[in-house]
Amino acid sequence: MLWCVLVATFILDQLSKFYICRGLSLGQSVPVFKDIFHLSLVYNTGSVFGLFRGKNSLLIIFSLGIISFIFRDYFLNKHSYVFKKRLALYLILGGALGNLLDRLRLGYIVDFLDFRVWPVFNLADSAITIGVFLLAIDLLVHKSHTS
Repeated sequence: MLWCVLVATFILDQLSKFYICRGLSLGQSVPVFKDIFHLSLVYNTGSVFGLFRGKNSLLIIFSLGIISFIFRDYFLNKHSYVFKKRLALYLILGGALGNLLDRLRLGYIVDFLDFRVWPVFNLADSAITIGVFLLAIDLLVHKSHTS
């Protein structure tokens, strides 16, 4: 049933990007909470924090590699995955697939969540970050139990 998290993450990410692109023009910023949170339409041709700007082909290959690795690892080891680890992987996959679709379809990623103290990001980025955070916690907890 957790596969619904992957599907919901992907769909919510794509719908949010669709509506933002319909409602804002590139570079436009609308304050939700002035100087704290804005909706700002940005096209990101790089990766996290704008690294590897303009290297779309490389980032597509990297994304496909990460997605393939997660699918392979999950299906080879799913019997050993606890709920939290499966949830984390589904969040990462849903976000990675959402951003990959942008790269393949548009040549860039649509970003719009702007907290003014952090680079602009999207729901897919949020899902990936939460998933990685859950995996890190799982790793630290398991490491402390084995030490």
